[in-house]
Amino acid sequence: MADQIRVLVVDDQELVRGGFALILDAQPDITVVGEAADGVEAVEATAALAPDVVLMDVRMPRLDGIAATARICAASDTKVLVLTTFDLDEYVYDALRAGASGFLLKDMRRDELVSAVRVVATGEALLAPSVTRRLIADVVARSAPAGPPPGAGRLATLTVRESEMLRAVARGLSNAEIAAEFHVTEHTVKTHVSNVLSKLGLRDRVQAVVLAYESGLVVPRSGE
Repeated sequence: MADQIRVLVVDDQELVRGGFALILDAQPDITVVGEAADGVEAVEATAALAPDVVLMDVRMPRLDGIAATARICAASDTKVLVLTTFDLDEYVYDALRAGASGFLLKDMRRDELVSAVRVVATGEALLAPSVTRRLIADVVARSAPAGPPPGAGRLATLTVRESEMLRAVARGLSNAEIAAEFHVTEHTVKTHVSNVLSKLGLRDRVQAVVLAYESGLVVPRSGE
């Protein structure tokens, strides 16, 4: 990641789009390189501007945010942060499966927006908040994807420790929390997690969580 985090803001409402852009552009380490009003513009702008992070609305004309996310993630290393109106939006899970690195509620505080963009830009993805873990667990429990999820067949290639790390990531633990639980350094955790992602062919920790639930490696617990 470069010194400046380059962000593309995508939303079909000009005032909302402009508001997000204003907040982000005011940060010393973030530069808004462009705006887009729908999914088609988002895909085109990403190809032209190569942003580090795309802040993506879901419901938009011509091409929705889910389809745009899938196209962007398939064609580039740009991270996508999806915006949703409700914390149980039916589209959120589709966005995660499409390759999004996390999601935010539109009623978030400005500091949460800024922090989220920084987190996603580093590749950490938005997994630590328990609400995210509950959302993924809930939707996975109610979903029945056709066929095994991508990477499921490679779970057997993981070492015992790597499988333990994947379960810990799926529980929503941060690198620091995993390090404390297994009495290792954060660097060791990062190495294990990186190996897991590489072996399973996954983009980031969000996809690792989705796979862990879909494959049955981690079973959602009621009330979690």
